[in-house]
Amino acid sequence: MSDPRITSSIFTRGAVDLSALRSTAPADTRPATPAQSGPPTGLPGSPVGGSAAVIDVTEANIQTEVLERSLTTPVVVFFGAAGYPESDEFAPVLERLAAEGGGAWLLARVDVQQHPRIAQMFQLQAVPTVYAIVGGRPVDAFPGVIPESQLRQWIQAVLKAGGVSVAEPEDPRLVEADDALMTGDLDAAEAAYKKILAESPADVAAEAGLAQVGVARRVAGADPRAALAAAEQAPDDVEAQLLAADIEVLSGLAEQAYRRLVDLVRRTAGDDREKTRQHLVSLFTIAGPEDPAVASARRALASALF
Repeated sequence: MSDPRITSSIFTRGAVDLSALRSTAPADTRPATPAQSGPPTGLPGSPVGGSAAVIDVTEANIQTEVLERSLTTPVVVFFGAAGYPESDEFAPVLERLAAEGGGAWLLARVDVQQHPRIAQMFQLQAVPTVYAIVGGRPVDAFPGVIPESQLRQWIQAVLKAGGVSVAEPEDPRLVEADDALMTGDLDAAEAAYKKILAESPADVAAEAGLAQVGVARRVAGADPRAALAAAEQAPDDVEAQLLAADIEVLSGLAEQAYRRLVDLVRRTAGDDREKTRQHLVSLFTIAGPEDPAVASARRALASALF
């Protein structure tokens, strides 16, 4: 499974023996409380809108709600406690994603202050810690917190391990950035894409969005017809050719833009050639590395350079 964790898996060190939970978890002898009406005292957060995808775990129900439930539905176990800032901040994120999942996976919350024996059984080493239980056994875990984008990837990997196929919800941060781009608020779009990339440096969609912001800035105020005509009249004018290529990309003529700049690379040298190459590579980013036209243009660029 994909691995956005911040440390190596504790399961590779044999830290957890869930058979102990099956056989030794005692009945909860404390007075019964309406556990499902709210979180145990001290546990950060609360089930989102009473979501059935979020439950609170005790020694009395861990057998049925975690181990047995995981035989049919992947279970993500969150160990947290009030007073731990990371725990308080991370719990609501997990709860929201569980609600978004619509029952594809279950979030099981453990208050380590109220249930230290469960924490001991899992040999907990940090608060917060998140476990994934599939088929009655742990498949992965991470201590501490990770960015939401990485958490979504981790959950998708857990679902895959559990044989669940679901469409990944849209990243709301990306939706916000795209909306800003579409409405022409380039400053807001740029800031939003950069924020995503700061958390997830390899986010292809954010890279593409940021590249589109650059193109939009460069063509702002330009007359498309006049710019293309000027480029036609001055084939060796680097600035004119770069602007024309930007306009072609925004007009849906990306392949034409790629050919224009590859030809310009062949005709130029020194700083002009390097500037053209960098500009072309930035345009590749918009379409993404899997686009066939990009792959073809990259080969043509390599040929022009070498």
